[in-house]
Amino acid sequence: MKNYLSIKDIDSLPKLVEEARELKKNPKKNNDLGANKTIGLLFFNNSLRTRLSTQKAATNLGMEVMVMNFGNEGWALEYEDGTIMNKGTSEHIKEAAQVVSQYCDIIGIRAFAGLTDKEQDEAELVLNGFKKHASVPIVNMESSTGHPLQGLADAITIEENKGKKRPKVVLSWAPHPKALPHAVANSFVEMMKLQDAEFVITHPIGYELNPQITQGAKIEYNQEKALQNADFVSVKNWSNYSDYGKILSTEAKWMMTKEKLGNAKFMHCLPVRRNVVVNDAVLDSDQSIVIEQANNRTYAAQIVLKKILESL
Repeated sequence: MKNYLSIKDIDSLPKLVEEARELKKNPKKNNDLGANKTIGLLFFNNSLRTRLSTQKAATNLGMEVMVMNFGNEGWALEYEDGTIMNKGTSEHIKEAAQVVSQYCDIIGIRAFAGLTDKEQDEAELVLNGFKKHASVPIVNMESSTGHPLQGLADAITIEENKGKKRPKVVLSWAPHPKALPHAVANSFVEMMKLQDAEFVITHPIGYELNPQITQGAKIEYNQEKALQNADFVSVKNWSNYSDYGKILSTEAKWMMTKEKLGNAKFMHCLPVRRNVVVNDAVLDSDQSIVIEQANNRTYAAQIVLKKILESL
């Protein structure tokens, strides 16, 4: 594995999940693999699980870790070629990526969608800029359009908790007071399309995701119908894709409840707004596996870093 930019960088999802679960039994087993290696984690947006789990994964492998929060520590970067930099940006990504490459053996990037310009978000200026100009591998710690570390952690979590060979998994939209990106939902869909499972996406009309990503997946606008006999329900909000970044309505009736959940396991990437996205009765029940999901973020990151280190 040279880079980990999307779920598509995984050769075999079942095999990688199996290796991650094996690694989880003895996380320090390969702690000499990263000896004398450094990972730089560059955050253009806030983080809790991604920062701590990736840092822990790297230290489990014996790596040194450097963290930088560009929001209040780094220079404002310019991404366009040929730009006259006489406005707000102070440093071009060409120099920044090359400089960081001298300090690090792997670079992790976290940069969210702006949700105002679809074309710009889908161009992935930060992630692709580092990929283009850096001389070391790049790991996507959530970009404008994808969160492949979360998607891999979700795959590990489903495999650990499934009670039958071919479970029914539902991705359900949920209400939220803010416009949120599509990254987590996109990677969940991409991950599920590689699974042997009955997969259904449910959301109100108008909240369709990028059709290129959901192509081939079943979409059901009736949430109650979609949830029937589900084994896993992953809940996430996302904003409008066609009328980009907009909130059509909060649709409070789409909040996940115990009654809707039935006997399914509840999944969410966290953080989650209680009694908006999901009610307390679900989150505090033993059907909720969100804490297991968060724990698996470490092993998703660790198996990815292990594969990259082995290729250096």
